[in-house]
Amino acid sequence: MANSSEYVPPKVWTWNKPSGGRFANINRPVAGPTHDKELPVGRHPLQLYSLGTPNGVKVTVMLEELLALGHSGAEYDAWLINIGEGEQFGSGFVAVNPNSKIPAFVDRSGPTPIRVFESGAILVYLAEKFHEFLPTEPGPRAECLSWLFWQMGSTPYLGGGFGHFYAYAPEKIEYAIDRYAMEAKRQLDVLDRRLAESEYVAGSAYTIADMAIFPWYGWLAKGSLYGAAEFLSVEDYKQVQRWADMVLARPAVKRGRMVNRTYGEPSSQLHERHDARDFDTKTQDRIGSS
Repeated sequence: MANSSEYVPPKVWTWNKPSGGRFANINRPVAGPTHDKELPVGRHPLQLYSLGTPNGVKVTVMLEELLALGHSGAEYDAWLINIGEGEQFGSGFVAVNPNSKIPAFVDRSGPTPIRVFESGAILVYLAEKFHEFLPTEPGPRAECLSWLFWQMGSTPYLGGGFGHFYAYAPEKIEYAIDRYAMEAKRQLDVLDRRLAESEYVAGSAYTIADMAIFPWYGWLAKGSLYGAAEFLSVEDYKQVQRWADMVLARPAVKRGRMVNRTYGEPSSQLHERHDARDFDTKTQDRIGSS
């Protein structure tokens, strides 16, 4: 195996140079806001501050699925947070999510606004609020939550591990790519084996587990993540492919994938969403249609 560098870690690490890579301009070793900026508030009780990345899409899909079932209380405003410009470090955003990561969510339907951060927590909150997509019986509920937390625990190895070193790191490091490609394929095998025995991830019903897992592993299987489909031989995972096609066909998933999206074909982007009619006009009033 090629040794890409002779780097020797110092006794005490200090942040004294850019880390390099695609997201170097927003990476820093401290938390808290960098500037004062309040978050906008729309007319609906539910306010989402996000971006159309896999973690953001989990929540917009959930909200669109709730609306598709007739839950008018799930109407929401989705505000674009441009993480490349550091908008997640504004004081208003940090007040909702101290971790400065999208998505962040506020429920203003009661007398006191409730903040919710971390995509999995938002899915559970909405499922319990509207009594949908999370089983109530102890066994099925435990299965659903187990797979939800599988995604939350596993995906950092896929995104921050494989995705970073394969697609974004300033140099290709053979050891890092091999290490995380092995883990990405192991995770796909875990999911494929599960889906060989179950129509959806948590059982026979579509749940928040599917909504959480699909934007990462479904996108990966369909070639929409890191340009790594051939590298990881994703076609080998037949059950993941079956499941991804089934989820992709859902109208609410198609709508949810558009919200806060700022890349791809202009017709697939809806930078902000404040009304269901926005899908017809595809308003893109924040950063154009690039």
